[in-house]
Amino acid sequence: MEISDKLLCLFSTDVSVEDDRYVIEVPRQEVETGDIDPDEVYRVALISRESADSDVSTSSSTTSRRTSAPSEPQPPVEVGETRYVEIEDIGKQGDGIARVERGYVIIVPGAEVGERVKIEVSEVKSNFAVGEIIEETF
Repeated sequence: MEISDKLLCLFSTDVSVEDDRYVIEVPRQEVETGDIDPDEVYRVALISRESADSDVSTSSSTTSRRTSAPSEPQPPVEVGETRYVEIEDIGKQGDGIARVERGYVIIVPGAEVGERVKIEVSEVKSNFAVGEIIEETF
């Protein structure tokens, strides 16, 4: 399967029924990281489950798969790690935003769009990290 370079985020969710419509919930972290703005309109692609999910033979197994949360991928950085990053955007509070593997966000206070900086990761959360500049340009 080919994935577009315009992919903003990827997550698993259920489709629920509300009155006369079907609803797909977006995880809060996708909005909090700045990848999605609730005031914008987006194109949505739905991808079928992997064939392993369709091979489940009992209904109790199927039910437990649907209700249990998928395991979250681990952040691709660790506290104390140094990285060379390019600032791609400015966040709502004026901090530089860099993206690394899988679109993972690193917030870099004091950085400007287009800057290439060496950072040390000072804080790691499941959906973003904070990095301090240790070298202005590389």
